[in-house]
Amino acid sequence: MRGAAGGLGLGLGLAWVRLRALRFRKEAADDDILTLRGESEYSRNGPVARRIASVTPYFPFKGIEKFYDIGGFLKDPEAFELVIDVLVKRYSRMKVDAICGFDARGFVIGPPVALALRVPFIMLRKKGKMPNAITGSEYSKEYAGTDSLSIPRGSVRGGMRVLLIDDLVATGGTLCAGLELVRALGGRTVECCCVVELSALGGRAKLDAAGFADVPIWALMDENILTLDGLADPRIPTQGYVDDGTPH
Repeated sequence: MRGAAGGLGLGLGLAWVRLRALRFRKEAADDDILTLRGESEYSRNGPVARRIASVTPYFPFKGIEKFYDIGGFLKDPEAFELVIDVLVKRYSRMKVDAICGFDARGFVIGPPVALALRVPFIMLRKKGKMPNAITGSEYSKEYAGTDSLSIPRGSVRGGMRVLLIDDLVATGGTLCAGLELVRALGGRTVECCCVVELSALGGRAKLDAAGFADVPIWALMDENILTLDGLADPRIPTQGYVDDGTPH
């Protein structure tokens, strides 16, 4: 028993050493980008946003000339971490009771923020994808056609302060659908958060017209700094890619 205990102690000790080494390496890596994480840097189109934009390409897709692909920063651990750091720092100062993320890219960005803030993450899924859910009214999609969103029954209760998260806000149709669901369940949306707001497409005006003028939209960046052409940049493999131009 003593030998087994000794082996266990040695194993735990080695695990502790490895964890400390990993922590020190992470701290050293963090030091390299501290200048990107200063208080004054967390602004739209600021240095942090430009670092993230530098690996976020656009492509012609679904007949859209510039379709912004967040897969670019997801493949860059430092850039992805910066996105999450920005959001966690911002919303740790607000009282948020739950985070709702939009199908589907909001499911990528929202959960790490919810975990850091220790609040529930709620999926806003397309109609017919989730059991025991409440479905909202039909809305026009950004590209073509219509759709509806669903929210788990009982996930938002009266008086809850809810944050909505998505990767991108364009025309505002999807955003309005989410806001309506939260309001129907008695919640209050404190802010709509996104990495990119395509301000030229009028999403803000759509929210105002729909009765959500009091709900802010906060974005880390807009289209003005997203200049990485996915087809022109030689670092991005695109051989054989052709957009069929058909809305999906």
